[in-house]
Amino acid sequence: MNTQARCRSIEDLPLVLTIEDLMSVLDIGRNSAYRLIRENQIRSIRIGTSIRIPRTALVEYFSGPTE
Repeated sequence: MNTQARCRSIEDLPLVLTIEDLMSVLDIGRNSAYRLIRENQIRSIRIGTSIRIPRTALVEYFSGPTE
């Protein structure tokens, strides 16, 4: 079951998301998800070769720029 199907609000999301979770929540493709991470539009954490996105980073992204 994908993350989008089981989450009705931001609080329902796991504390840490994978790229696949991000793709599902935002309804975007893999390249777009990696671009958001690469361009620091969404904050992420690298653990070895894995990328994890804190739920708070997604909230920040939805809130817009903090300039």
